[in-house]
Amino acid sequence: MGLAMAFSAQAADVSVKLTDVHLCCQSCVKGVQKAVSTVPGVTAAADMDDGTVSLTGPDTATVQKAVDALTSAGYFGKSSDASIKVNADTGAKGQKVQSLEVDGVHLCCGKCVKSVNTALGSVSGVTTNTATKGAKSFTVTGDFNEQEVFAALQKAGLTGTVGK
Repeated sequence: MGLAMAFSAQAADVSVKLTDVHLCCQSCVKGVQKAVSTVPGVTAAADMDDGTVSLTGPDTATVQKAVDALTSAGYFGKSSDASIKVNADTGAKGQKVQSLEVDGVHLCCGKCVKSVNTALGSVSGVTTNTATKGAKSFTVTGDFNEQEVFAALQKAGLTGTVGK
């Protein structure tokens, strides 16, 4: 009996739900699936209506790798499990800048671009950005705090990093 209980505990999968993820279209959902497919043993279910991504894998470390893959693909959300962290590190130092190159934000369609424009429109001092559909990077200009740019993007369910 003890062996059976140990086996069933070991066989239990680990799941996490990410909420407030930017999922405006089927291409966003496909992007989630593509990012997670790089981590063997993890399955993902993206719900566009709820803006959630549920990940299931054999253990916490593997599910964490899937969350990291999503963040690297430009998605952001809040984790339902405190032991599985969504990496919010963007490389921003909190400095006032006039221009900022942003890399790696998920921009598969016009709705993604609109979400970026809306998010950046809420940042004091941002005047323009060059985000376009399919872009791997874009430039933000004005007179603003670079960390506020990423905070606004993350609030919108997207993320990226400071470009070179």
